[in-house]
Amino acid sequence: MNTPTPGALAEKILSGVGGSENIESLTHCATRLRFQLHDGEKVDQATLDALDGVMGTVSQSGDRFQIVIGGAVAGVYSDIMNLPSMTGGATPRPQSDAEVKAEIRAKGRGRLAWLDNFFEYLSDSFRPLLGVLLGASLIIAIASMLDAFGIVDFRSADKSATWVFVDSMWRSVLYFLPIMVAYNAAKKLKIDPWVGATVMAAVMTPNFTGMIGSKTPGVTTTTNATLGTSESVAHVFGLPMQLNDYGGQVFVPLLMVALLALVYRGLKRIFPENVQMVFVPFFSMLIMIPLTAFLIGPMGVWAGNGLGTGLSWLNGNAPIVFAIVIPMLYPFLVPLGLHWPLNALMLVNINTLGYDFIQGPMGTWNFACFGATAGVLLLSIRHREKDMRQTATGALAAGLLGGISEPSLYGIHLRFKRIYPRMLVGCLVGGVIIGVLGGVNTKAFAFTSLLTIPVFDPMIKYIIAISAAFFTSMALVYFADYRTKEERVQANAERDAAEAAAGGKAVVPAQTVAADDRELVAVGAAATATGASAGTVAGAAAAAGTPVAAGEAPAARKGLELTAPVAGRVVGLGEVEDPVFASRALGEGVGIEPSDGHVVAPVDGELITVADTGHAFGIRTANGVEVLIHVGIDTVKMQGEGFDVRVAAGQKVSAGDLLAEVDLGAVRAAGHPAVTLMTVLNTADMTSVEPHTGQDVTAGTPVVTVLR
Repeated sequence: MNTPTPGALAEKILSGVGGSENIESLTHCATRLRFQLHDGEKVDQATLDALDGVMGTVSQSGDRFQIVIGGAVAGVYSDIMNLPSMTGGATPRPQSDAEVKAEIRAKGRGRLAWLDNFFEYLSDSFRPLLGVLLGASLIIAIASMLDAFGIVDFRSADKSATWVFVDSMWRSVLYFLPIMVAYNAAKKLKIDPWVGATVMAAVMTPNFTGMIGSKTPGVTTTTNATLGTSESVAHVFGLPMQLNDYGGQVFVPLLMVALLALVYRGLKRIFPENVQMVFVPFFSMLIMIPLTAFLIGPMGVWAGNGLGTGLSWLNGNAPIVFAIVIPMLYPFLVPLGLHWPLNALMLVNINTLGYDFIQGPMGTWNFACFGATAGVLLLSIRHREKDMRQTATGALAAGLLGGISEPSLYGIHLRFKRIYPRMLVGCLVGGVIIGVLGGVNTKAFAFTSLLTIPVFDPMIKYIIAISAAFFTSMALVYFADYRTKEERVQANAERDAAEAAAGGKAVVPAQTVAADDRELVAVGAAATATGASAGTVAGAAAAAGTPVAAGEAPAARKGLELTAPVAGRVVGLGEVEDPVFASRALGEGVGIEPSDGHVVAPVDGELITVADTGHAFGIRTANGVEVLIHVGIDTVKMQGEGFDVRVAAGQKVSAGDLLAEVDLGAVRAAGHPAVTLMTVLNTADMTSVEPHTGQDVTAGTPVVTVLR
């Protein structure tokens, strides 16, 4: 499989989504291209899914569309934006009144469109921060490992200036997260993102936070004797304002920006365009900073604390239920991008409780996911699947070292339906273990990878749970396979064909073989030819030995004789109505117009393939000659009706043994030619394959001579 050049992939993606004129906006995250389209109906999703370099696609309401690329997404995004047709970027095209009305009606019909918009708002507010959050989590992991090995006391209250500085490297991300979230949220709602960031920063300045617990005039601090907590209230303009440290808060900026968007757009309607740059930001700040400090900030803190308290209650009162629900839920949330709200709660827990109890159970889902990928990798090595081996290796590295599951999900798991049920068993096993052992906490926001194991406490419980999840999923996927039996046969045949081509033999691509004949290629290394195309098989056979006409003696050289599988008139493959057989794409051989439906083995050997429908049989002889017997043309469509199969795959047969009884009348009544075809699939490996045509024969009469 040849991966297209970056530019070619960009052009194909652009064409698949309906061209540049159909793109309203295009962004990307860590693994996905995210399109807002004018008309989602113009997307050719099947073509996009088939592209090399595309892991999968996700269609969403509101003409939103995602294309999963993986780690190379930034490069593909850049290639698309640099295409000539994308000059100036993707901008909304003018819409007619009718189109505007139709769009409004369409949104009204989408009962869950508001829910999609809500989660899209949450996701796009956090998604661009993925890189810095991952970077911070790895810094924490390194420091925690040093602490675990006794090199430095990471939790000490009197750390040296060196480690205080190291702390600032990761705390910068978590503390100033509200400003970053506010910027992204404002950008998502298409208002000035710097206004959103400024409003949030106003309540995080040293001037503001310095009032907490201080003796500043107008500030009163009370202590709750029962809980041991203190609360500061400032009297500003005669009004009480609860003081909070908003570092690490995520609900406050999300609530604030949602209201800011309304204020900002309202101000734009009030002020003339030539003065908007000055007065819209000015009045937005003048209105929203007090609103945030007096109302939205305390409400956001309350909401976050309330959700965290509720989950904490569940974790404390039903820990097994909690530990099972989290890992079983994540496999369905992540593909839809709906996992960010839970990630936000993790940050709230760390900020309010000083620790988080969600990430431990969540880690078992991640490692179950990575275990399933490891199972696929082992199978790809066993079956010599180069492309899948590369995909699985990259996905496993991204998971185990970075804690990122999307490459595994979109590159592998969602493509093969057999993986998910087995992966969920791993999630269940890991969740049960964490629940039974009493839960796992962490004091840091960390992507669950091998590198971040030391940040979890108790670490040994966490290791046991994620190991069980990983190896359970890996074993189930490996021993059950991620492909069905039929898919495995076809995949192995295509692999053999590719290997034969790499060895200098021309092969017939699987896509050129009729769908009902693909399973037949699995009998051997695939249909091969010695020339530049499938049609040269006949030429190779002719060069090695001229076909023998009726009445002539077989070639003098001793060879393997293939006998007629049915009685009837022997004809050359060029005379049959099937273009695949006629072109010798499935090897040299003969066709027999049958006079009865008694089908027998033409040679001694092992039955490698027996079609469930009874229309085809593959036999491999002791010295490696691969013979195909195909009864009728397109008879697979009969679904076995009229075919009484007497053998099974893996069975040893001798020449003359009964393979099947076929009702030729039923075949002809169904409109299918009854000609029975017999070919040598690995003709290219033979010195010669000599058909003896133009004669009437009984079953068991030699009709093909094969020389190794």
